Amino acid sequence: MSVGLTRDELSEALSSAGRGDRAAFRRVYEATSAKLMGVCLRILADRQLAEDVLQETYVTVWRKAETFDATRASPITWLVTIARNRSIDRLRSGAVSRRSTPIEAALDLADDARPADDLVAGRQEAVRLDGCLQELDDRTSRAIRTAFFDGATYEQLAAAEGAPLGTMKSWIRRGLLKLRSCLER
Repeated sequence: MSVGLTRDELSEALSSAGRGDRAAFRRVYEATSAKLMGVCLRILADRQLAEDVLQETYVTVWRKAETFDATRASPITWLVTIARNRSIDRLRSGAVSRRSTPIEAALDLADDARPADDLVAGRQEAVRLDGCLQELDDRTSRAIRTAFFDGATYEQLAAAEGAPLGTMKSWIRRGLLKLRSCLER
């Protein structure tokens, strides 16, 4: 638990610190700082940052020691919770990531995303294709969409429509010719 203090002694020291007793606060610090530093360091993985958060933790402990209730939590649990929450708050603030890598390192990072103009062009082509598919009769449009977007075979399409295989092939062939003509406009 803590070095040199029992649970009851640590509870009493926290209560005394809550009444402004600096010597009691020093006893709390000496008994728990190594453990709380470990908590901060484990979460933040940066010694300097962990030391800063540890200091903030003890400022909070000094200010809130009077609220500690030994009937609700053990003193070490209460202290670890404060250290953990402060560490997580610091982690969420983004300070860790900003400190871990210099900005110059970003120059060497490749961006694998498609360029924005390609995305816009692709979207425009999709809108044009959809418009051309809507110009076809429903049966042909549905068959082409199912074949190309869902990967259905001629046989599956013919069975789904209740049409002969040759007829399905003709619908799709004529539909594709109309699509090409529409897309070339």
